Amino acid sequence: TANLGMEAEREPLLGNRTSESREWDIVETEEHYKSRWRSIRILYLTMFLSSVGFSIVIMSIWPYLQKIDQTADASFLGWVIASFSLGQMVASPMFGLWSNYRPRKEPLTVSILISVAANCLYAYVHLPASHNKYYMLFARGLVGFGAGNVAVVRSYIAGATSLQERTSSMANTSACQALGFILGPASTDEVQVPQGNIDQVAVVATNILFFVILFIFALFETIITPLTMDMYAWTQEQAVLYDGIILAALGIEAVVILLGVKLLSKKIGERAILLGGLIVVWVGFFILLPWGNQFPKIQWEDLHNNSIPNTTFGEIIIDIWNSPREDHNERPTGCPIEQAWCLYTPVIHLAQFLTSAVLIGIGYPVCNLMSYTLYSKILGPKPQGVYMGWLTASGSGARILGPVFISQVYAHWGPRWAFGLVCGMVVFTITLLGVVYKRLIAFSIRYGRIQE
Repeated sequence: TANLGMEAEREPLLGNRTSESREWDIVETEEHYKSRWRSIRILYLTMFLSSVGFSIVIMSIWPYLQKIDQTADASFLGWVIASFSLGQMVASPMFGLWSNYRPRKEPLTVSILISVAANCLYAYVHLPASHNKYYMLFARGLVGFGAGNVAVVRSYIAGATSLQERTSSMANTSACQALGFILGPASTDEVQVPQGNIDQVAVVATNILFFVILFIFALFETIITPLTMDMYAWTQEQAVLYDGIILAALGIEAVVILLGVKLLSKKIGERAILLGGLIVVWVGFFILLPWGNQFPKIQWEDLHNNSIPNTTFGEIIIDIWNSPREDHNERPTGCPIEQAWCLYTPVIHLAQFLTSAVLIGIGYPVCNLMSYTLYSKILGPKPQGVYMGWLTASGSGARILGPVFISQVYAHWGPRWAFGLVCGMVVFTITLLGVVYKRLIAFSIRYGRIQE
């Protein structure tokens, strides 16, 4: 059994797959083993750089959009951010299907070239004389289309998860069961492993869970800049800097949390950790609800403060003459009077916001990792390109609807309605997880007669 486990650990995740053969029928050489893990590390680096680029851009989209096109409002911001995910949602299943039948380097190379071209376009959307916001909309959509390669990356890396799952299964079974799992169904029912018999209910439920999880974080990262500018009267430059620091700190927090979760999942399991993460996210958004009797600064107060009754006509002319020489791009700070809720909605205190951000920064990476891990284990030992494409498309759909939802609700009804509805969504997600809790188990556990 030990020898079989060692051989299974060295099985290739890639290779020429046919309908008549299985991945674990191929013996991998030491050279191929090293090459495979070198590829995995390169893909980790690719995903890291992609995430860094996304984080850099997301904080500056709102100020950049206001600078290149004065007609753009908060509602259009939601569409610009959503266009990235729309492109990714369209591309992910395509690239996933492509990777199932052709070498993975083909869709990866094409998608990277598309991303480079799209980012160059985004950098120069300020040059056209008009309709700049629509050029930005198209550029972000094209960037998202190139980012559809995440389905290919996930399908490649997920193979390691299913391979490890198979190895763990064989380590806990008899030699007869291990032989049946590697070489094929034996003559008894005890060691037969169904092929392609995936629990579709668990697959759909996990896609829904993944959708809601990314929906929640997408709306949080979308609203963080307008929210802080409205609540704390930050300028555009201050919002980009401070919010960038906050997200960077949350990224460091996520790394530490994920390292701890890796050890904790071995003791209590992925499902329990996923449930705990959702509860933490709910608490974070509940804390973010506005309370008290202090209200945010209103932008029109600046106009009243500048309208001094004793100002002479000459002083007014001097102010008008000097205004072009000043930074005319500097916009008034505070909550816009166009948002009627600014007049009656209490301010979200900075300590309140930071506490909420810390909790969301804990819950989101935990939920994201656990839902993805459960999904790959549910799929089991088969090519996962298409399934991972649908999972990525599900997440992209969340990133489309999340920014649109939050920008519309926030602009018209304010943070109390926006974050209150988010709390309701998290409660729905926790309920769904409770309903399908017993079905979210690994393929090898379901069909390998192994206790979790």
